Amino acid sequence: MANGVDDTPASTGSRSDHVIAIVKRMIASGELRAGDRLPIEKELAARWGVSRGSLREAVRSLAALGVLETRQGDGTYVTQLDPGSLLRPLEFWAGLQEATQAVDLLAVRRVLETESAGLAAVRLSDQDLDELDRILSGIEEGLSTGELGPESFIDADAEFHRRIAQASGNPALAALIDSLMTRTLRGRLWRAITESDSVGEAHADHRAILAALRTRDAERARIRMAAHLLGVELFAAEHPVSVDALPAVGAAAGAPVDQVTE
Repeated sequence: MANGVDDTPASTGSRSDHVIAIVKRMIASGELRAGDRLPIEKELAARWGVSRGSLREAVRSLAALGVLETRQGDGTYVTQLDPGSLLRPLEFWAGLQEATQAVDLLAVRRVLETESAGLAAVRLSDQDLDELDRILSGIEEGLSTGELGPESFIDADAEFHRRIAQASGNPALAALIDSLMTRTLRGRLWRAITESDSVGEAHADHRAILAALRTRDAERARIRMAAHLLGVELFAAEHPVSVDALPAVGAAAGAPVDQVTE
């Protein structure tokens, strides 16, 4: 046992699971910190009573989870343990879901982003607000010239929502939202293509959200965000996008918004 961490081999479960459990406890206790280098493989295998094969398997699993990283010729290190990296498996899982589950993911995103908007309302700096305005002004310019394609709108939309989430001051919340956004953006892209004025409606929602944020009214910001995302959620429920249809969506996204028809 070191610093209160039990290193003795477990009597049940695989040896690699035993190693994973040890590393987890060591990080939780503070014995291992972000950026720390682990001892050499031979030393760890002897200390924890496992084979070097089991140790390597555990390291690979922890690397896939974003907890460890192996640097060629330099050893194995604890990552910075940032929420974005650790929650990446959630993004992968969300991407595996069928179209019927997209609505469930959108519902979760609505709950999370509603709260992030409320938190951001009292934490956004004037610079943050100006940046949000810049994003929306770029959309308006693209709409006025007819050069804004659905894909470009989606990118700007994602950046708008991402910055609000980051301004919530809760890195875990922001990372969860970001993990869900990749999958749910497909449904929004499909909406931009199939529903004639969806981009204009969504942009009006964005302006309403920004106006609420400027007043520093947390409850108003929550209501505006919830209403905005509920519209996307309801549309997705009525118009599910199959996985097979997604490449066609991307191809259609090359045209300007005003040239895309239902």
